[in-house]
Amino acid sequence: MNVIINLNQAIHALSDALDLVGVGEVFHSKRVGCMALQCGRALGLGEPELENLFHAGLLHDCAVSSTTLHRRLVNELDCEDAEYHGIQGDELLAPFAPLAHLAPLVRYHHTHWDAFPALNVPETTARLANLIYLADRVDALAIPHYERDLLLARHTVRETIWRLSGSFFAPDLVALFMDLSVSEAFWFSLEARHLIRFIHEREQESRLAPISFPELRQLALLFARVVDAKSPYTMEHSLGTARLARLLAERFGLPVEACEKIEIAGLLHDLGKLQVPDEILEKTGPLTSEERAMIQRHSFETYQILRGIGGLEDIAVWAAYHHETPDGQGYPFHCGGAALTLEMRIIAVADVFQALAQQRPYRQPLSPARILDMLRAFVRQNRLDGAVVERIGENLESSWWAATGAESSEQWTWKPALAI
Repeated sequence: MNVIINLNQAIHALSDALDLVGVGEVFHSKRVGCMALQCGRALGLGEPELENLFHAGLLHDCAVSSTTLHRRLVNELDCEDAEYHGIQGDELLAPFAPLAHLAPLVRYHHTHWDAFPALNVPETTARLANLIYLADRVDALAIPHYERDLLLARHTVRETIWRLSGSFFAPDLVALFMDLSVSEAFWFSLEARHLIRFIHEREQESRLAPISFPELRQLALLFARVVDAKSPYTMEHSLGTARLARLLAERFGLPVEACEKIEIAGLLHDLGKLQVPDEILEKTGPLTSEERAMIQRHSFETYQILRGIGGLEDIAVWAAYHHETPDGQGYPFHCGGAALTLEMRIIAVADVFQALAQQRPYRQPLSPARILDMLRAFVRQNRLDGAVVERIGENLESSWWAATGAESSEQWTWKPALAI
C-alpha cells in the first residue's frame, strides 16, 4: 500500500496529540514552536533551519504522555529528571527517517547551556536545542497568565529568563529574546486564536510527501508508543490491538490494503487517551460520572487528531469508531447498525479482547476462554459484532498471541479475576 500524505500535517497531528497531555492546556508545543521560529527568524536562519526549529518545537515533548510528568515540567522551572524525556524523545524519533533529523534537538532541549562544553554536541545542534529550551521555559512561566494578565506577568517572565543567562541559556539567545519580547505583539501572538491562524498558515506552505506502508506503520508506531507509555496498565495495548485487528481482517479475507489500514487504525485508535489524567486510568475503584465523561471523550479526540492528515480518511474513521456498538448506544457518535463497517467492528472487538487480556488496576488479566465468554455475552447484549467474535473463537490461540505477544496461553498461571 502506498499513500500520499502531507508530512507537515502528520507533524501537526502528533503535536495535537501531545498537547492533549496538558488536559485543559492544549497549546504548549505550538507556542514553543512559534516562539522558537520567531527567534530563529531574528537570528537570520534559512528556511530549512527554521522549519526544523519549528517542527522540533512542536515535537519537543514527544516522550511525555503522563499528565503527572507534564504538570511537573510546567510547574517546576528545572524539573530534576527533565532531561530523561529528551533522551526518550530522541529514541522515538531517530528510527523514523523523515523525522530523524529532529531527534538531536529533542534530545538536548532540557540541557543547560553551561553543560554543553562537556558534551560532544555540534555547536549548531546545541544552539537550536537551547533555543527550544528557552522557548519551553518561557511558556511554562507564562501558562498561568494566558488569556488573563499576560502583559502584566511578562515582566516577571523576562526577568526570570534574564537571570538564567549563561547558565540555563546562551547569553546571546537570551539577549535576542529580551529584544523580541519587549513588544506586546510578541505576547499577543501566543494567544490561542492567533496561534491557530499561524499554525494553519504554516501548514498551507507545507509539502506533500509520498510514504510507503512500512513508513506509515513506523509513524503510527511512534504515535502508539507515546500513548501506550502513558500507564503501565496500557503498555503495548495499541500494538496488541493492531496485531489482533490485522489477524482478524486476514481471517475475513479482506484485501491486503484493507488489512494494512486496519493495522494502522489499531495502532492509532487510543490517541485521544493522552488527555485522560493518569489518576483516572490507574484508578482502582469505580469511576465517577465526571471521570467516565472524560474517558468517553477520547475516541472523539482521536478522530479530531487523525482527520487533519490528508490521505488517512478511512483510517481516521475506523480508529475513532472503536467504542461504537451495533445497537447504536456506544460513544461518542452513537453510530450503529449497517453504518458500522466490518473494519470498525473488527477494531472494536480487537480493542476489547486486548484490554481484557491485560492487567488493569482493578483486575488481573483474563484467560482466553474467559475472554471469549465475555465477548459472546457482549454479542448477546448487541454491544459487539457476533461474526467477528466467532472468528475469534475459531482462532482463539492465535488471537491471544496477537493481542499479548505471548507464544502460548499455557505459559500463564491464571488468578481469579475481578469483575471488569
